[in-house]
Amino acid sequence: MKSGYVSIIVPCYNAAATLGRFMDSVMNQTYSYIQVIAINDGSTDQTAEILKNYKAKFVTSEREFIIITQKNLGLGSAINSGLKHIQGEYICWADPDDFYMKDSVEKRVAILKSNPDYGAVSSDAYYYDEDNLERPVGRASDGLRNCNSPYQFELLLEEASIFCPGCHMVRYSVMEEVNPKFYIYPARRGQNWQLLLPVYYKYKRYFLNEPLYGYVRYSDSMSNGDNSEEQLMYRLEEHEKIILETLDGMSMQEKEREKYKNKIRCRYTLKRFYVAIDHRDYKRVREEYSNIKTMQCNTIAIDKLYKQNKSLCAKVIYKIWHFR
Repeated sequence: MKSGYVSIIVPCYNAAATLGRFMDSVMNQTYSYIQVIAINDGSTDQTAEILKNYKAKFVTSEREFIIITQKNLGLGSAINSGLKHIQGEYICWADPDDFYMKDSVEKRVAILKSNPDYGAVSSDAYYYDEDNLERPVGRASDGLRNCNSPYQFELLLEEASIFCPGCHMVRYSVMEEVNPKFYIYPARRGQNWQLLLPVYYKYKRYFLNEPLYGYVRYSDSMSNGDNSEEQLMYRLEEHEKIILETLDGMSMQEKEREKYKNKIRCRYTLKRFYVAIDHRDYKRVREEYSNIKTMQCNTIAIDKLYKQNKSLCAKVIYKIWHFR
């Protein structure tokens, strides 16, 4: 581990259209001691060539650039490949279709150096639509009430914590303590839960109330893709599995672990219940409501909502039978 160095992991899959912008934002950082770990995850476009060109421009006596080439295994696997090559005292990870503000790394390092009892720092971020990078459309902190709290573990479980990837910096020593294998469940999304939950469980997180990252929203991204009921249900089941797998790998008392796992199971069952209602899938509504009652996480509002939709379901069945 190199004192003062910052390792930035960037998984790349067919990122040629935006990779240059991201790499320029890293090259233009006001902080010099940076190690880039770029994982080419089976790209079929010009990603490999772009990475090679930037490596030639980036490397100096103070900066390092590692390129890892692998077949397409997904985001989690690419992160795992990068974690094996970390040399920095501080760790960041980012998406190649976003970008850093020029003083982003310097300001985060300064926070961790002056706050040794904090395990991580997160900044705010600007949100941009892909067709206009001049005018932000929001901030990552919008709607989050407890950004300034140093205790983010339960907030992250509830999706009430800063989530976009390039907002975070974690101490190497902390990551080594809470995740000594430097390994996450190799899912195709959800890396922030896996990397941050173990850190937040044991350490405080500092919030830097300044947008130091640009998060670009694309119409065809994983989070804005197919919103059919089938795809929404698939994503919810995947997210639930990722969080449960992460909790299983953390060091905590079994009673406490089961408490958090039950909260997650309940939370995602409720989400599936709402999705089924939105798509008028009354069979699934009944199934998920039954699960909600079994887990004893129903409320008066949930019971009322179910009764309303049960009534609608009965009307639909009546019409089918009456007019066939």
